[in-house]
Amino acid sequence: MIHLATIWAHNHRAHTHPKTTTGHTPVRRQPPGTHPSEDNHPDTNTDDPRPQLSRITMASCRTPALRNLLTSSTRTLRAANQRRWAQVHDVRFLATTQPRRALADKYHEKLSQKARLEGHQSVDDLRAAYAERIDELRKKATVEIPLPTPPPSPSSPSAASPSASSPPPQSAAAPAAGAAPAPQAAPAAAAKSSKSASGVKPLSDMLDLEKAAALPAKELTAIWRLRHAHTPNTLCAVIPSPTYAAIEALARRAPQFVLPVPRPGQGAEMHFLQWVFDAATRTATVLFTQLAEFKARGEFAQPHTTVTHYTDLRDAEAGLVLMQGQVVDGRGADVEDARWLLLCLQRFYGGWDLDGKGGEPDPQRLERAVERRRLLEWFAAADPRFSVEKLLEEAERMG
Repeated sequence: MIHLATIWAHNHRAHTHPKTTTGHTPVRRQPPGTHPSEDNHPDTNTDDPRPQLSRITMASCRTPALRNLLTSSTRTLRAANQRRWAQVHDVRFLATTQPRRALADKYHEKLSQKARLEGHQSVDDLRAAYAERIDELRKKATVEIPLPTPPPSPSSPSAASPSASSPPPQSAAAPAAGAAPAPQAAPAAAAKSSKSASGVKPLSDMLDLEKAAALPAKELTAIWRLRHAHTPNTLCAVIPSPTYAAIEALARRAPQFVLPVPRPGQGAEMHFLQWVFDAATRTATVLFTQLAEFKARGEFAQPHTTVTHYTDLRDAEAGLVLMQGQVVDGRGADVEDARWLLLCLQRFYGGWDLDGKGGEPDPQRLERAVERRRLLEWFAAADPRFSVEKLLEEAERMG
C-alpha cells in the first residue's frame, strides 16, 4: 500500500502540471466545462480516477528505474518481517552443564519439600546444612592410589646400613657356613608351590621325613596305618620298593586301563583308571572313574576314588612306598569297591614274578600274570586282540 500511494502521488503531480517527466505520456489540459475523458475515452467513468491511475501505474512499472525501486522495496519488506530462530551453542558447554542442570531441575521439587519439612527457607539452605555430610561421603567415595616409592640411591643411609652391619672380612668362613642350608630350603618351597599347582598334598605335610627315614619297615608301617585307622572312606597301604618299581615301570607305558567290579546278579561294572605322575611332590596318583561317566563327560568326569603313592621313603632304610586313598560318596563306588580295584591294579600292573613266599615263582601264577600283562599292553596299544570277555575271565580267577 505504501508503494502504490507513492506512485499515485508522483503521477498525480505529473497530471496536474503541464511539464512531464522523461518517459511519461503528457496529459493535455481541457477547457473549463468539458470533461477530459469524453472524446478519448467514452467508456470510462470520469468521476472515478482509478482506471486512469491503474493505466499510469502499469505504464510506469515498465521503466527500469521503477522496477528496481519495486524490487528493492519488496526485499526490504520481506527482510523486515523475517525472523531468525537459529542459535549457536557451545557443544562442550551443553555436554558438561546441561545434564547437571536437568538433574537439579528434576529433583528441585523434592528438595524443596524436604527443605520445608526440616525448616529451611530454600534448597541452598538445605545444601549448606548437609555440606559436612556431603564432603564426608565424597571423601569415602574417593580411592587413594599410593605412589610408588623410588628405589634408594646408592648414597642413601638405607643402602649403607647393610655394609655397616656386615661381618668383618676376617670371618669369611661364616657366610659360607650360613649359606649351606639354602639347598634344603629350596625343596620345601618347591613342595609348597607344587601343592598349589597339582593339588596333591606332599608327604612332608603329614610326616617328619627325617625321623621317618630312620624308622624300620615294621614301625613305619604301623605308624602309617594308625594314621588312617579312624578316618572313614580312607584306604592305606605300604608297598615294597621292588614291587612298586615294577608297577611304576608298566604304568608309565600303559597309564590307562579298565577294570571290572563284579555286581551280584548284574554281571560286572567297568571302571576306568588313569595314572598321573608329579615329579615336584614325588607322587603317583591313580584316578578311578566309572566308565560310563568317563564316556559321557570325558576329561570333566568326576573320579570316585583317588589313590596317591608317596615315593619319598623308597630309598630309605625301610624301603617302602606309602599309599593312601580317598573314596567320595555318591559317585557309584564304596570302600569295598575301591579295595577290589586296588587288588586288581596290583595284579595287572605288577607282582607276577613273585609267589609271596620268597621262593621260585609258581608256574601257573606266572602264566596268569603274563596273560594279564598282555591284556594291559593290548589295551594300551589299541590291539584288536584285547577283549572284555578275557578281562572278565581274569578277574573271576582273581576272585
